[in-house]
Amino acid sequence: MKIDIIVVYVPRYERGHEKNFVPPITGIHLAALTPDRHEVRVIHQQLEAPDLESDADLIALSFFSGFAPEAYRLAIEYRRRGKTVIAGGPHVTFSPDEASEFVDAIVTGEAESVWATLLADVERDQLKPRYFGEALPLGDLPTPRYDLLPRSFFVPRVIQATRGCPFRCTFCTVPTLNPGFRVRPVESVMADVDYDDFPHWWQRKVVWFWDDNLTAKRSYIRELLAAMVPRKRWWLTQASMDIADDPELLDLMKASGCIGIFFGIESFGDASLDFAGKRQNKVDDYRRKIAELHRRGICVMAGFISGLDGDTPESIRAMAAQLDEIGVDVPFLSILTPFRGTPDYKRYQDEGRLLPDRGWEFYNGYNVTFEPRLMSVGELLDAHRGLWSEAFSMRRSLGRILRGIRRLRFGAFLMSAMMNGFYALKALRKNRPVDFTQRNAFEAMDQLLRDEMHPAQHGERVQLPSRRSA
Repeated sequence: MKIDIIVVYVPRYERGHEKNFVPPITGIHLAALTPDRHEVRVIHQQLEAPDLESDADLIALSFFSGFAPEAYRLAIEYRRRGKTVIAGGPHVTFSPDEASEFVDAIVTGEAESVWATLLADVERDQLKPRYFGEALPLGDLPTPRYDLLPRSFFVPRVIQATRGCPFRCTFCTVPTLNPGFRVRPVESVMADVDYDDFPHWWQRKVVWFWDDNLTAKRSYIRELLAAMVPRKRWWLTQASMDIADDPELLDLMKASGCIGIFFGIESFGDASLDFAGKRQNKVDDYRRKIAELHRRGICVMAGFISGLDGDTPESIRAMAAQLDEIGVDVPFLSILTPFRGTPDYKRYQDEGRLLPDRGWEFYNGYNVTFEPRLMSVGELLDAHRGLWSEAFSMRRSLGRILRGIRRLRFGAFLMSAMMNGFYALKALRKNRPVDFTQRNAFEAMDQLLRDEMHPAQHGERVQLPSRRSA
C-alpha cells in the first residue's frame, strides 16, 4: 500500500516564510512506525505542495487548528479522487465530530498504539471511523525517518526524548494531548543523535530536541546530557526557567553542547502571569535567570504572549524594550489563542468572549479570536503588530546580534544571528503576520470551500456531507 503523510500548513505571514523554517517531527515519526511492506512518503506543506494527483492509496493528514480549513480542503479534494483519507493531530483530538465530516477515519490522542492496526484495517477494507490512541511508554519508539525529509539546507534534525510537562498553563493543550511526563531510554535517543545521513554539516552538528520541557526530570536529563558530552553536538530545546537555579545542570548543559534554550516567559505583568497559570515565572527573576545561561554562553529564546487579561495596549508595546532589558537573545511574539482542549477555551466560552465570526483560520497564534478584558479586539491586534515591528526592527535585532558577540558561544551566536537576521529581514520588508480580517481567509485556497462551506457557530463552519453522500 502507498501512503502519503501530509503535515498540513498555511503561511502565517503576508509573504510567507514556510520554506525557511522547521518542520515538526510528526510525519517522519509516523513513517518510522509504518510497517516495511508499505511505501510511505512524507509531505510537509510548509516546504512543498501536496500532490492532489498522487497515486497513494491512503492519505493521512495531521494538523493544528489554524490549518483546519486547508486540511478539510485537501480531504475533500482527495476523496473526490477516490482516495481513503484519515486525519489526526491536535485539532482532530479536540474536534473529533467536526473532523469526521471530512475524512474516512480519525485518530485522536497519540497514534503509536493504533497506527499499525489502522493500516491493517485499511488493507482489509475494514477501516473504522475512529481510533483512540493511548499514551504509552516511549521505550519502543524508532528513529524517525530522516531520510524522508526534503534535502533542504534549512531542515534540521529533530528528536523527541520526552513527552508531557508538569506545569498546567491555561493556554496549553500539552497536558491533555500528552498526559503525564514520559521519557525515552537514553540509548534510543542517542541512536537518533548518532544518525548522520544529512547533506549539510550543520544538520549533522545540530540536534533540536522537539520536547515541551526536556529538563523536567532532573535524573533523566543528567543521564541524557552525560551521554551527549562525548558526541560534541550542538543542541537546543525548550525548558522551564527553574533550570537557572541549578548551576550543576547548567554546567552540564554547557559541557554537552547546549547552544539555545526556549523559555515561555509570556508576560512582564504579574496579573497576566497569574491569569495564564504561569505562577512559576517571577518577573523580578527574569534578568538574573537569563544571565545565568549567558554565563555559560547559551542563547536564550523566549516566548511572549499578547492579550492576557492583565494586558493593555501600552503594556504590550512596552515589551519590545523590556525583553532587551532582561537580555533575551531571540524573542517569539504571539497573540493569546484559546485552543479547544485548554482551560482558556472553556473560560472564554463560559464568559461569552469567543468571537462567533472567527473560523479556525484565525487560530494561528497571530490573530484575535476573543474579546480582550482591557482593550478592544482591534487595539489588541494593533498593539501586537506594533510590538512585532519594533521588536524585530533593524535597530533592536542588530543590537541583540552585537550583544551576542560577547555573551554567547560560537554555535549559540550563529543561531541567534541567523534568527534575528531572519526576522529583521521580515520587518524590513514589512512581511508581517497575516491579518485575516483584512483578507478572505480562503483567498489562497481552492474555490471549493467557499462554495461548500457556510457560516455557522464558532469553529463549526464545516458542516459538509460525508463521503457517502458527497
